[in-house]
Formats: sequence, C-alpha cells, structure tokens
Amino acid sequence: MSTNVSFEGIGGMKVNGALSEPSGTGKAPAVVLVQEYWGLNDHVKSLVDRLASEGFLVVAPDLYHGKLAKDAAEAGQLMNALDTLEAMKEIGATATFLEGHARGNGKVGIVGFCLGGALSFAAACHVEGLSAVVPFYGVPPADKVDYAKVTAPVLAHFAKVDPWATVEKAEAIKAQIEATGHSMQLEVYDAGHAFVNDARPEAYDEKSAKLAWQRTVDFLKKHLA
Repeated sequence: MSTNVSFEGIGGMKVNGALSEPSGTGKAPAVVLVQEYWGLNDHVKSLVDRLASEGFLVVAPDLYHGKLAKDAAEAGQLMNALDTLEAMKEIGATATFLEGHARGNGKVGIVGFCLGGALSFAAACHVEGLSAVVPFYGVPPADKVDYAKVTAPVLAHFAKVDPWATVEKAEAIKAQIEATGHSMQLEVYDAGHAFVNDARPEAYDEKSAKLAWQRTVDFLKKHLA
C-alpha cells in the first residue's frame, strides 16, 4: 500500500505525494506517476501500488495540493487552474527525490494519464535526466513545450475515440520529436479516453488497458534497468 511522502524541492518548495516501494531491499528503477485531472485519488494510488508490484519505486506527486474533484466540471476547473511550469518544478523535484532515494537505482522515468499524460510530454521537454517517458492520452499546450528538447525515449498510448487527445495530435508530436533524431513509439487502441481507468466503468476498456499496461512495464524495464 502506498504511504504519504513529503520532500523539498529547489528553493524550499514542499512536495507531497504517494510513495510505494517494490518488495525486497535491493535497488529498483524509479517512476514518477502523474495524476489524472481528478487529482491524487484512490485510483491513482492504486496505479502507484500496481507499478511498485512490477518492481518499480514509485511516487505520485500531489499537484492539486490536497484537492480532489467531485465531478468532471470541478476536475476541469482544477486542471485549468494548474500552472504547467509550476507543475514541472514539482515533477522535477519528485524525479530528483527518486534519483537519490535509497531504493532507487539512479534512473527515473515518468508515466502519466490524461492531464498527467500531457504533463509527461511537457516533462520530457522541461525535466532533465529522465530515462523514459510514457504519456497516456494527453496533449500539453503547444506554448508550454519544445519537442526539440526531448532526449528520453517516449512510448505514447492514445485512443481512437478521443475528442480531446486525438490520434492526429499524437502523430504531430511524434513527427516533431522524430525530426530531432529522437524516438517516439505511438500505440493506438480501439477504445476511448481514460481507457485504463478501471474505477470508471463507462471509460474502462479491459483488453486495451491490459495491453497498454504490459507495453508500459516492458518499456520502463528496458530503459530504466
């Protein structure tokens, strides 16, 4: 089960989040897991635990600072109020914390869903030292990213039936990243937005979710070993 964790970033910034360690006592690859637009809720914490069970040291930073959305309207308000560049500082502080953690092997990746997917793409541009980036169905504001700065390998998961994070937008990002000589693997699923969220039956697609999860675990193990 994940536990609460708190640490400082640059300038005394305080970051809170959910931490889960893998079994055993040895060194492990580390992952920053970035929340959906609902906040750091039980579903996100379950993903933290699930990645830890796969052998990763995981922290999900609480980017809403304790706030949880009760409905989609509130989630949208919280997402729109979030400062992308401030979130980058918190995500960067989380990566630094994991890099120096006693259980960490020194390599850090990032995985994000929905809002977290968008922020994962942004982190690939703003956070130095990442070794793997896995966005799920999220597209960051164009004025907050410069894909020429991406150096880590990217595995992106998108859905065919998603009016927000469209496949066309994903393909445009892929083209920009590959134009700089770096790689982005794009996987597209016959599903809708948030298809990994098993706490939302109306969105969850079991077949696509299982396939995307296994691809993610394999990708992280390859690049964070």
